[in-house]
Amino acid sequence: MKLRPIRRSAFTLIEIMIVVGIIGLLAVAIIPNITKNQELARLRMIQQNLRKIDGAKSLWALENNKPAGETPSPDDLKTYDGYPKSLAGEKYNINALGMPPTATLTGKLGTNAANSVIALPEE
Repeated sequence: MKLRPIRRSAFTLIEIMIVVGIIGLLAVAIIPNITKNQELARLRMIQQNLRKIDGAKSLWALENNKPAGETPSPDDLKTYDGYPKSLAGEKYNINALGMPPTATLTGKLGTNAANSVIALPEE
């Protein structure tokens, strides 16, 4: 009768520590980028909402024969799906016809400080 040696297939403590260290390094490199990308996405979404408000203002003025200088209310724009909900605590300013809408931030977002005004980028 031959005795077979028992083989244990397990990771050593050193191997486990190396894997945990590599995962830690990857986490340190990735987490700040995820935060920056989330803030950039919120900023882009605010700009998209401003475009939506601007389009709804144009439709409102066209359908109601309103001259430049009049300002629609948020209720007027809701029928055109043009007054979005706040994403990052911003407050949307519709402004008068002929002027682009703006958004005022209540807190810091990316490189924008609290109470800064976001406007549509020039195209």
